[in-house]
Amino acid sequence: MRNETVRLTLAAACLASGAYHPVCAQDYPAKPIRMVVAVAPAGPTDVLARMIGQKFTETWGQPVIVDNRPGGGQVVGAEIVAKSPADGYTLLMGTNTFAVNPALFKTLPYDSARDFAPITLVAEVPLILTVHPSVPANTLKELIAVAKARPGQLNYASSGSSSSLRLAAELMQSMAGIGIVHIPYRGSGPAMTDLIGGQVQLMFANPLIALPHVKAARLRALAITSARRSGSASLKDLPTMSEAGLPGYSAGSWFGLLAPGQTPKRLVDKLHGEVVRILRMPEIHARLETEGAIAVGNTPAEFTAYIGAEMKKWEKVVRASKITPD
Repeated sequence: MRNETVRLTLAAACLASGAYHPVCAQDYPAKPIRMVVAVAPAGPTDVLARMIGQKFTETWGQPVIVDNRPGGGQVVGAEIVAKSPADGYTLLMGTNTFAVNPALFKTLPYDSARDFAPITLVAEVPLILTVHPSVPANTLKELIAVAKARPGQLNYASSGSSSSLRLAAELMQSMAGIGIVHIPYRGSGPAMTDLIGGQVQLMFANPLIALPHVKAARLRALAITSARRSGSASLKDLPTMSEAGLPGYSAGSWFGLLAPGQTPKRLVDKLHGEVVRILRMPEIHARLETEGAIAVGNTPAEFTAYIGAEMKKWEKVVRASKITPD
């Protein structure tokens, strides 16, 4: 009885102070969890965070509050999490921008490696390399050949100077040794309109936006940017960029869960296990597929290594292409 009283007293003290104690790990979560989303509501990052948060609540009985903190190229939201207590009650639904920002910005208000504890890569959303039918290329290798034969004559659209669409194209250029002119737009919608109209020749596009036009023969799809093929019925026959001629190529959008640095391993492991369980749910898997996403759920160590590799890759691309923040 005395030991139980001590345990309860420690737990109460831990919760009151916000400090970490092994007792709290056993009872975690004992209060609401805040999941910071560094972009505005309604986008894919926000939707995914709310989807995961709802399942957390159903399992653990504690509400998950999605806190949208857009601004500064997602730096504002990341800083909030980096400077929060490492107690498992403040999380970040990060994106590929998290790995690009160290190369884009001269200084950041946090250390991307030291101040975060990666939990898991939740999902990847590949892009599709699409070309206008006027381009004489049915494969990636043929496109590269055309670009080499016509240096500086082909152009590509993107949704912004530092967007994932541009980064994907610049990575292709650096790996293939070609030169294609960048035409930035204020969003993927106007960019897609001009691609369909033939004002630009190619574009890396979100599958949900591109596929209807591919099916209608207004565009031609050459490859998918993810490291692995999509399980989606509409994408499964499309080769990866790596398979199509650029071994090791991988780009697109990704979403991952991170906690503040120094978060105890026990809490990281518990969060990881729950996210993996959620991603294996048939209804979640189906929902992600309709969004053009690929569920992942790798280990904290694998996600840490993945982020490190992404930072190195995009640092080279950003420097070579002289990309600056929008």
